[in-house]
Parts: sequence; C-alpha cells; structure tokens
Amino acid sequence: MAQIAGLIRRSFRRKSSKETGVQENPSNAHVDRLCGDGHQRTAVLSGGQSFFEYLVVVSLKRTPAGGYDPQITYQFPKRESLLSYQREEEERLLKAIPLFCFPEGNNWTPLTKHTSETFSFVLTNVDSSRKFGYCRRLLPAGSGARLPEVYCIISCMGCFGLFAKILEEVEKRRQISTAVIYPFMQGLREASFPAPGRTVKIKSFIPGSGTEMIELTRPLDSTLEHIDFKTLVQYLSPKHIAQVFASVVLERRIVFAAKDLSILSQCIHAVAALLYPFTWEHTYIPVLPSVLIDTVGCPTPFILGVQEKFIHLIWDQPMEEVLVVDLCNGCFQKAVGDEEDLLPRKLQDPMITSLSGLRDRVPQASEDINKAVSEMFMQFFIRVLGHYDSHFKPAKEGQLVFQEKAFLKAVTSKSTKRFLKLFVKTQMFSIFIQAAEKNSVAQHGYFQKKVKEFNEQKKSAKKK
Repeated sequence: MAQIAGLIRRSFRRKSSKETGVQENPSNAHVDRLCGDGHQRTAVLSGGQSFFEYLVVVSLKRTPAGGYDPQITYQFPKRESLLSYQREEEERLLKAIPLFCFPEGNNWTPLTKHTSETFSFVLTNVDSSRKFGYCRRLLPAGSGARLPEVYCIISCMGCFGLFAKILEEVEKRRQISTAVIYPFMQGLREASFPAPGRTVKIKSFIPGSGTEMIELTRPLDSTLEHIDFKTLVQYLSPKHIAQVFASVVLERRIVFAAKDLSILSQCIHAVAALLYPFTWEHTYIPVLPSVLIDTVGCPTPFILGVQEKFIHLIWDQPMEEVLVVDLCNGCFQKAVGDEEDLLPRKLQDPMITSLSGLRDRVPQASEDINKAVSEMFMQFFIRVLGHYDSHFKPAKEGQLVFQEKAFLKAVTSKSTKRFLKLFVKTQMFSIFIQAAEKNSVAQHGYFQKKVKEFNEQKKSAKKK
C-alpha cells in the first residue's frame, strides 16, 4: 500500500509548459488540460471523442488482518494491444483508482442502509494531462448487511453533471442485475461525446420496462460543465469564499474538509474553476485517501480535500501557513491570518456583496448561479490585469516578450499593484504569459474578447 501511495503522490504535481514544451491556449486552459495533445483538445471543444476510457467496479475484499481492501473486481472494456509505456500508465492508474473510490481506508463494516453518493477525483498522467474519475458509491440490492461498492467511470472529459446522470442510470440497472449495465455502457462507448449544447441519445433495454431512450445533453457553455458553484455558495459565506479565492490565486496551501465526498469534490472543483482563465498548476487532490494524509505537510502549494473523520490526523503533520476550510461548519479551522487583506479592497467588497445577493437566491437554477459566479470572478481578473495585452513587444521569429515592469507601472491603485506584484510571481500567471508570448491564437480567446470589450468601454467612458 505504501508503495502505491508513493507512486500516486509523485504523479500529482503537474509539469509547467516550460518542462513539457507544450504551448497552451490560456483562454481554453480549463479544457486544454483535460487531454494530452492539440488534436484531443479540439475534440473536447467540438465533441466527437469517446465518452470514457473504461468503467471499473471497485469492491471491498476481506484481508487476513480482518480489515477490507478496495480492489477492482471488473473492468469494461479490457484494453488489449497496448504499447509498453501505455500498459505501464494503465497499471499505475488501475492501482490508484481503488484508493480514491474508498479514501476512508480499510476500516469498514457491512451495512444495511447507505445513501448513494456521487463524487469525483482527478489523476495526473506522466505527460501532465489529467483523467477524471466519476464515482457512484452504492449499496447493492439485497437483504441483510452488505458492503458498498463503487462504479467508477474514467474519462479525460470534464463534465460532472453529465457523468452524474450516467452513473444514476448505472445504479438503476445495478439494482436489477449487473448484466444490464454493460449493454448500456457499450452503447455509450459507441456514441460520440457531444459538442456543447448538443444531445446524444442512447437506447437501452431494461427488463420489465422495455427499451428506454436516455438523453445526455452537454451544457452550451463548456466553461461551466464540470462545476457547481451552487454548492460552494451554500456551504461557505461570501467573505470566506473571497478569502479562499485570494489564497488559491496566490498559490498557497489549502485543505478543505467535509463529511460527504460529494460536497468535498464539488466545492473543490468549484474553487479551482474560479481561477479562469488561469489554471491551478500544483498538487490537486479533491478527495485525499487516508494513506496520503501526510501530503498536507508538503512545502509546495496544494489544494486537498480531506473527509471530516480524518481531519484530526492533519494536526499531527508539520503544516506551515496552511488554510484549513471546514465546509461542514462554514468556517476556517486554521488560517495564515492575512487572508482578508490579500485582494484589493475596492474589488473584494463588491465581490462579497454580489455573492451575498446570490446566496439569498440559492433556490434558483444552478445554471444561473454558475453563470453569475463565473462572470463575477472573471471580471475581477479583467479589472486587475485587463491591460496586460498592451505590454508585449515583438521579438524574434514572430514571438512576443511581456514587459512586466511596464505592466506593473501602469497600475495606479496601490492595493491593486501590491496584489499584482505577488500574482506575477505565481506559476499560473507565468504559464498564462508564456502561452500569450508564443501563441498569437491565445489573443483571440473568450477571456481576451472580454478584456477587449472592457478596455473599449473604458475608452468610451473617458471620451464622455
């Protein structure tokens, strides 16, 4: 187990574009990083790829010591004719999956009741791309005490809502017979992942009900398809959300704690999404297996999710300058102490006010809240560094060179300049600028479009 944990831990920190030589479009960074190469990225944006790589069933098996070990008991489909490096990568992935399906460890007892829950985790490949694990933990149909099992779909597609619906269909079939699941998954495997706003229809036969048509619709706005800001807004106050955002933006160490795996993973994915058009480049483990609890003592930046029952274990670790966010009680259990002063006040206060208004309207549709929150935090970046594209100078071979000093000098607000002096030192900003210097296409993305609109509005306002 320790050997597997070490193998997993080494894979979490992602390579920068300097290390990999990959030039990424920052306007689509959240999509680009889901798959390895440019061809795959185009497929994610336009649709056409397969929904998933495989489905695995993870069950708890009794150990000689009296505990339970999570093990993969079924894999669909079995992958054949792999090259040696592909087989090694798959073996590493398959060893890691059980730990994330049952992050609590091996201390289990058979249950008579269990509320099914959906959650997700992320694994980083050796090429710095990420794979998503979408999990549904359920109690198999039957009588008497029995152990839960997890159905886990591995995909490079980041679309939590869509895969949550697929897993609900999987559970519906599991309660009838496992044999009913695999024709449904085969039909899904033969279908193409839809383009944004499009729907895929899957025919599926269920004994006693006949043939059903399952409709799977991808959100029109692909920037919002893997997140649920509504959960974050429900569990943290506007003031705490702003302070968490400040800590993440400046690439600090943050630990989130919650009782439910679904709450934990949804809130952490939401926090990471607040960074658009930037991307978290460091250790990122939305659901931390108990065997990896010592990760909280790492000196490098991280975002970790710890189940509430294990929160006591982190206090024994050598943690320095770590923000510990208690999602169950909506508070900080540990803080650095300066979180309230990191963001420019003139931007932080309106952010908190807007979030307060959203919190009062939580019953409204998640899609509306997602759009409002996404736009709010993107506007923060536009207002803080919307002038960045005016500070590039031509260099050799058509490339550009960013003029950092001129960029900072152009800022008149002392609080904004103080924030930017810290932000320009982050890896996420560095990679964003590297991409802009080497890829002119990056200047035509969604974020850049919004920046242009903002600057044009400022010019118009000055003329009046």
